Amino acid sequence: MDALLSKLEYNQVIQIIQEHCKTYLGKKLCLELKPRFKFSEVENLLLEAKEATTLLYQKGTPPFFEINEISNYMKVLESNQILSIKALLDIASLLKMSRELRHYFYGDATSPLECEMTNEEKSDKFFYPALERYFSNLYTNSSIEKNIFEKLVDENTVADNASTKLNSLRKNRKILEQQVRDKLNSYIHSSSYSKYIMEPIVTIRNNRYVIPVKEEYRDMIKGFIHDTSSSGSTLYIEPTTVFEINNQINQIKAEEEIEIEKILQILSASLYDNTNELSNNLRLIAILDLIFAKAKYGIEHDGIEPLLNQEKKIELYHAKHPLIDKNQVVPIDISLGKDYVSLLITGPNTGGKTVALKTVGLLLLMAYSGIPIPCHEKSTICVFSQIFADIGDEQSIQESLSTFSAHMKNIVKITNEADSNTLVLLDELGSGTDPIEGASLAISILSYLKQQGSLVCSTTHYQELKEFALVTEGFENASFEFDLENLKPTYRLLIGIPGRSNAFAISKKLGLNMQILENASSFLKADTIHIEELLKNIYEDKLTIEKQKEETEKNLRQVEALRKSLEKNQSDVSEKRKKLLEKAKIEARDILLSSKEEANEIIRNLSQTHDVKEANILRNKLNEKLKNINGISTGNSSFNEEDSGYYKIATLKKEDVKKGLEVYVLSLQMKGTIINDVINKMDEVQVQVGSMKMNIKLSNLQMVEKSEKSFAHGVVTSKQDSKSKNISPEINVIGQNVEEATLLIDKYLDNCYLSHFSPVRIVHGKGTGKLRQGIHSYLKNNPHVKSFRLGTFGEGEMGVTVVELK
Repeated sequence: MDALLSKLEYNQVIQIIQEHCKTYLGKKLCLELKPRFKFSEVENLLLEAKEATTLLYQKGTPPFFEINEISNYMKVLESNQILSIKALLDIASLLKMSRELRHYFYGDATSPLECEMTNEEKSDKFFYPALERYFSNLYTNSSIEKNIFEKLVDENTVADNASTKLNSLRKNRKILEQQVRDKLNSYIHSSSYSKYIMEPIVTIRNNRYVIPVKEEYRDMIKGFIHDTSSSGSTLYIEPTTVFEINNQINQIKAEEEIEIEKILQILSASLYDNTNELSNNLRLIAILDLIFAKAKYGIEHDGIEPLLNQEKKIELYHAKHPLIDKNQVVPIDISLGKDYVSLLITGPNTGGKTVALKTVGLLLLMAYSGIPIPCHEKSTICVFSQIFADIGDEQSIQESLSTFSAHMKNIVKITNEADSNTLVLLDELGSGTDPIEGASLAISILSYLKQQGSLVCSTTHYQELKEFALVTEGFENASFEFDLENLKPTYRLLIGIPGRSNAFAISKKLGLNMQILENASSFLKADTIHIEELLKNIYEDKLTIEKQKEETEKNLRQVEALRKSLEKNQSDVSEKRKKLLEKAKIEARDILLSSKEEANEIIRNLSQTHDVKEANILRNKLNEKLKNINGISTGNSSFNEEDSGYYKIATLKKEDVKKGLEVYVLSLQMKGTIINDVINKMDEVQVQVGSMKMNIKLSNLQMVEKSEKSFAHGVVTSKQDSKSKNISPEINVIGQNVEEATLLIDKYLDNCYLSHFSPVRIVHGKGTGKLRQGIHSYLKNNPHVKSFRLGTFGEGEMGVTVVELK
């Protein structure tokens, strides 16, 4: 297997994928990645890559980050020993990444089982079964994680508030240390002692506070000498006046160490029962990191997850060798197993034959490892139980093997082990020996492999193999096109056409004497000349057909473009009419909303006044405003189901009136809800439209019911889309107080609700949280709001609220 991976350059692809891994866990697992040769395993690996690619497009890169090697810590925990500060922080980082990965996958919900959603909503949101089995098994413990991060500042420091006793000890130590400094500073700045001091500083030697004293004045300051400078001119003396305080400080330090040890013991003990879960997290993070690295590689190299078949066939379209610059490589179409079981590729050297073999083999190995492959999405492959390859110069000086012998050693192994579910890749089959014997041997090997049921892709120079493939069932010729004008290959693979012998044509183009060329032609047998001429005609006919096909497809595309252009021109007039009508409706809606704001303001003033006369004036003003609102029309007094795409209309009767019934207000062209089933003498019923309550005549109301076709997958109709283009996806209320913000948000949500625009974002910032709480309280009572949540990673988190409207 290792030899095969090396020949097909699989390990070079793995090195590139490793660079996309974010953790040492993923990188280590990537280097161990090997192809699978079972259908079910390959199918699952490709599904994982497909789901990861979708998630990358939908949610961005998962929150992987590099963590330190922590597998050794598990052994410490299993033996119930105490972890170091660094070890505890590393494990907390592991828990943090596990929590953030679960949040990346599930959002605010821990798992689909914990979401209050319908089965339809669950299946729509959590449709990543291959990846969910990894994300759902990630162990998280926010309590332990938070406890560790709060009590440990960095890998060398325990926080003062890690325990009450530690906090008290450190406060006492700081007091004593300040006392020592004050006393020592009195020596430094004293007129009596300052002349004895080498430098006006307080320093530490042997964990005790000292001052630097000139050597010649050692007897002028009573105390203990703890150190001497390298020159001997300075002595570091601890005056006797601070001796006892230093002792107290060191005693406290000793007690601190004991207390820190206790804290680490408690933190370590909180992890003793979770070693299996932590070890499993290491495994799951490695797997997920590798899966997303493969998906990123696929996106970078225009890769796809090929279709799998169990019909033992390969069909690769626009396949590219992944190690060649994607802007320079020439894609090839290659198939095998459908109409023939052996493909013989012929053509000049440097024409791309060996690259074609490697492309087929490498893309299969990549797919078998769950790596997206660079080809067209309609490509399909089967899963072989074995792949064999004899590619490159296998000459071995150490084993005294010639090129032919080395190749034959590989072929002996291949023929002994090949079966009906094997792919065999052979480069220059039969080369390195006498051409006649080599050609005969090659034909025999190919025939044997066909009998075994193996699929074979082989390159050759032999004329005999071209002729054999032409007349033998199950074999097919292929060749790479060669540009005789410029004397270089085009790297275009032509299936069904054997490679031409271009030796004479190239020699003539390069200026070889015609007498030599004519003499060389005379040595060729008549039947050989005939076959060469036949192949030439086939080759030229194929090129002509290919060019005619391209020209036909080009003409068809032009005809199709012309047809679409005519259809577009035909619909332009009606489209312009629709846009004008839509613009008029939007303007009318804005007028309604503005009027509603004024009405709301009047209602607020009405509720605040205690003056009867003033209240009557405000009430009359409100009635006048409502009358004006009811008089507004957008040109269509009846609700049009086709326009809205959302409701079916029925006439509202008195017996239909009930609390909570959704109705359509004709004069406002807005949906509302009956909030009181009492019908007054004027045949009016109380209706809430948005946040505004009003009495509306029954004749101005119609019943509505949801249209099933309009809510498929939460997608609104194209007409509603045109309205929503005028709505911003978010509103920013940072800097507003709660009352100001809710007024702005109320109008904004009304706009979004009328335009069926959802979800939307409210940017309120983090701050003290007061504005966020006020907005959330408002949203709970807003009739348009279906649900709301805080922003997730990449959405603004605590500073943003995402609102889903009804």
